[in-house]
This record gives sequence, structure tokens and C-alpha cells, in this order.
Amino acid sequence: MLSAFVQGCRAARKIACVRINSLQSEGLTDLAAAHPARPDVILLPKTEFPEQVTDLAASIAKQCFGEVEIVPNIETAAGLVRTHAIASAHPRISACLMASEDMTTSLGAERGRDAVELQYARSRFLVECKAAGVVPIDCPYTFSDVEGLVVETRLARRMGYTAKSAVDIAHASIINTVLTPSGEEVARARRIVAEFERAHAEGRRAQVDGNFLEVPIFLNAKRLIERHDALAEL
Repeated sequence: MLSAFVQGCRAARKIACVRINSLQSEGLTDLAAAHPARPDVILLPKTEFPEQVTDLAASIAKQCFGEVEIVPNIETAAGLVRTHAIASAHPRISACLMASEDMTTSLGAERGRDAVELQYARSRFLVECKAAGVVPIDCPYTFSDVEGLVVETRLARRMGYTAKSAVDIAHASIINTVLTPSGEEVARARRIVAEFERAHAEGRRAQVDGNFLEVPIFLNAKRLIERHDALAEL
């Protein structure tokens, strides 16, 4: 089944990711089964210590997987407080993913559609991943309504997330739409960059729509344009 899955991903020009069990349970068996399929990414659940990642990396190297990436799944309070150490544990790590239901359970919190119970965890997870230089993947919205998904994804984008996981296939296109800069946003970002560069060359302070432009605003505008261009290439 894994080989067919990976081949299907390749045919669709998508990244093939395989989630194994922990190495302490059936993970090594899963890894051996994944080896012939040659996935692009291995996701490691319930990661709480950097050693779990280095053990997985050693097993991957032993089986000669090639350039496969590792994405630790942060699903508990113990994993959350070690996210930076986990994310920095090995060069194969490209991103980390935070869970919602398991994290809520680990915190002993009450799950709700507004995800108030996960505000701190999502914020801390984002900061730790950014500090480690890996992509933070926001937790999935585990309810079925579209309205709540849009609200949560918009908040994730405002926080700084550029990626979000999903448990419902119907949510994928909505997440992509919300996380992709709109034409209006790109046009405004281009105005900001052009005005900032022009004002800098003329030795004056830049303004757009009556607002002064500081360096962080200029850099954020450039980052949005770069993201738009990268997504356009895909």
C-alpha cells in the first residue's frame, strides 16, 4: 500500500509523507516497510526528546533511505517544552507538526471550536520552531464546519504560520486558499516595497495610505511577495 501511495503522490507532483509509529513500538517495522517505497518525509509521532529523532535518523541512515526528511510530531506538554531542542536535533528535520486533540489531552484542557485552550501551545510551538529554523505546521482543525476552519486558519496565518495540517480532505483546499496571499495583498505589498525603496533612494521617510513604513513592514512585504512567487511556481 505504501508503494502505491508514494507513486500516486509522485504522479500528482506532491510530497509523499509517511507517519510511522514510535520506534519503541512498531516504528522500526513501519520504517522497514516504508523503505522500498522511498517516501520524501517520515513523520515521527509523540516526539518528546531529541534522542527520539537522532535514533530515527540513525535508523534511516542504516537503511540508506537517501535524502528523506524528518518531521517530529509534538503532541504532549513534554514535547512542547523541548520543541527547540527536538527541532535542532538533526539536519534531516525540515519542519515540526503540532497536534490538537492529543495536546489538549496532555494539557488536561477542554477542547473547543475556538481553540482557546491551545493558544499558548500554538504560540510557543511557533516561536520554538522559528528559533530553530524549521517550518512550524499548525495543529489540525478537528471539527467539520468550514466557518470555524477559516477563522482558525486566518488566525494561524496572522500568528506567522505558513502551513497547517488537516484531518479532513475537504479542508485542504480551504487551508491552501487562506494561507495563499491574495492578489490584493500582493499588490499592496508591491506598493510598499516600491515606495520604501524610492523613499530610501530620495532620502525621505516612506508612506503608504498615510502610514509610515518602517523596516519591519518593508521586510514583511518582501516576504509576502516571495511567498506568492514561490507558490506561483508550484
